[in-house]
Amino acid sequence: MDTQLHGQDPTKRLWKTRYGIMAPRRADVMAARSLQLYGEWMEHELDLLSSLLEQGNTVLEFGGEFGAHSIWLAQAVGDTGQVHVVEPRRLEFQQLCANIALNQLLNVYTHLAWLGRDNDSVLVAEKLNDADAGDKTRLRSISVDSLDLPSLQLLKVNIAGTLSGILQDAEATLRRCRPAIYARLGQPEQAIAEVRALKQAGYRCWSHLPYRYNRDNFNASDDNQFPGCVSQNVIAVPVESHTDFERLQEI
Repeated sequence: MDTQLHGQDPTKRLWKTRYGIMAPRRADVMAARSLQLYGEWMEHELDLLSSLLEQGNTVLEFGGEFGAHSIWLAQAVGDTGQVHVVEPRRLEFQQLCANIALNQLLNVYTHLAWLGRDNDSVLVAEKLNDADAGDKTRLRSISVDSLDLPSLQLLKVNIAGTLSGILQDAEATLRRCRPAIYARLGQPEQAIAEVRALKQAGYRCWSHLPYRYNRDNFNASDDNQFPGCVSQNVIAVPVESHTDFERLQEI
């Protein structure tokens, strides 16, 4: 397949990634930079999650990151499964939808919203990690419970520091579906509160520290642009589950 659309300008080609093709964007966001350089993003997260999913499962993801993981999730759950992606940033939402369409993924459902408390609204900047970002947009907030998913096997939270707010209005779904939860934690005080909230909901928790650079990356690049960079993540499963992560530190 010839993915070159506009002559020899590399910014005008589709990016070939590990799990599909993606429309390019300026690599001023870490996820986009990784997709451009390595053809993947945070692959070690998917290595861990691969043991938790099977055909027909339902996944809810907060923070689309251009579909970097949504495409893999859609393939993991198959045509009989569903992936719901909530993305609060307008431009990233549009790029997420474009990449889902490019890969013809009919089992992915996208939502332009904040995931937190239902019937609320929040001010969202285009760069969520920049409190002094320019223009902000007021956006509706939806909750996990308001989605009323018939089943849920995995809740994946990609926006650090938001897990506590999400759990506040997810109690009914957590009780009914008992999904695994994988999240990028916030700053230390936030992380302590987030883990405490998970345990109060009846979950066991393990620390996961995935490197952002994967030496076995799809593009076979040995140029590590993220030296020493790891994410502070948590993987949580219901206490009644038989799942255990022996190679990780339980917290």
